[in-house]
Order: sequence, then structure tokens, then C-alpha cells
Amino acid sequence: MELRIASLTERPEMRERVLGMANSWPEFVTEDLVGNAHYARISAELPEYVLFAEDERGEIVAHAHSVPFALHAEDRGELPARGWDEVLVWAFSDLRRGVRPDTVSAISVVVDPRAQGHGLSARMLSAMRDNARAHGFSEVVAPVRPSAKHLEPHTPIEEYAHRVRPDGLPHDPWLRVHVRAGAAVHAVAPASMTVSGSLAQWRRWTGLPFDTRGDVEVPGALVPVRCEPERGCAVYVEPNVWMRHAL
Repeated sequence: MELRIASLTERPEMRERVLGMANSWPEFVTEDLVGNAHYARISAELPEYVLFAEDERGEIVAHAHSVPFALHAEDRGELPARGWDEVLVWAFSDLRRGVRPDTVSAISVVVDPRAQGHGLSARMLSAMRDNARAHGFSEVVAPVRPSAKHLEPHTPIEEYAHRVRPDGLPHDPWLRVHVRAGAAVHAVAPASMTVSGSLAQWRRWTGLPFDTRGDVEVPGALVPVRCEPERGCAVYVEPNVWMRHAL
């Protein structure tokens, strides 16, 4: 597939089309409050860190978002246990306060469902690495959502993250793409994203009854969702895997 990859700084008129591209996220994943508050800000305030790919017909088939942040600030130094959520908060806090960033974090690589199966995720990850290098950074980190973990919601993330095939590459396909690009598994982010909602909201997001106390397996969820009918709510705490890419 012939691709043209550009940033929103180069082509700001494409922002709405990029944000409106079809995706395959489970609906509940898009209800993370931190993500809802910050994700669209990346393209508005940090357009040089939003890349998109067009095919031969001019259709947007993939995009990649990342953010610069100060990992080595005095009160930080370690990649956060609250992974995706916290790195978004750090990045926009640093931007607001004028703190000089020293690291780039991947936030998402999204491929249009109609264009999946052509290696676009690996190409966009490579473009993200190149973009960070071009901006003077020497490392990209990524709170990775393992793409096949939803098939094993009860497997501990620590076990899953370090499982490898006979060739030594990760068992998980998306972790494997990162390792092939030059990354290494660094740590687990046990509370990378939190989605809480009323039982009515969870029923709407998933089509499931959410009427029994305990863990509920939800299609697309990496771990079960905790349902508390007596409290009228359910909570999903998603673990991710921190990967580190030296550039």
C-alpha cells in the first residue's frame, strides 16, 4: 500500500478528518475521563506530534498521536503506574508550565478497520519514532495496550507481558511490533486507564446486563470489569505495558 505520511503541523486542515477516522476501539474504552479531557488537545496544541497516513486515493487510513513530557523532572524519574492517564496529565501540565520535555510518549496508533492487515501499525510506529528523533529526543516510551490480552482477561498482566514465543519475541502481537521496532519491555502499568460509570452506562456501552455483583468479562476488555450493583456502579482498571524505545 502506497502511503503519504504527514503531521498536522504540515497539514492542519486535515485535523477533523484525522479525528473522525473510523476505529475499532470498544466503546467503553473511549469513556476514560482523562482521555476525554486530553486526547483532542494533542491535535489542537501539539499538532507536530500527530501523524496521519493517506493512501493512493487520499483516504486517511491511520494516525498516530504522541506527547512530549519531562520524565526526568525532579518529582518523577520513573514511568508511572497510572500509565496512559498520568502521562497525558504530565504532558499537558508541562506544556502549561513551560517545562522542557525530555521524552516522548506514544499515546495511540490507530488503523482504519478497513485497512488493517497491511502492517500499517508498524509503519506508523516507525514514523512516530522518526518524528521524535527529528524533534531532538533520544527516547520514546509507550504505555502499550496488548492487542490479544482481551482473549485472556484473567491472566495476570505481569505474566502476560513477559510471555515469549520460541523465537524469543513477545507472545502478544502488538508488543511484538514494538520489540521488532527496537523497544524493550520495561514495566507493567497496573492502572493505566480507569473507566467508571453507572450500571446504566455500562449496559449501554456493552449491551451486557450488569446486574450481578463481581467480575464481568466484557468483550475487548483486558481484565474483568468490577460490578457493584448495590452501589449502582462498575469500574474497569486497565493494565498496560510500558515499552522503552531508545532512538
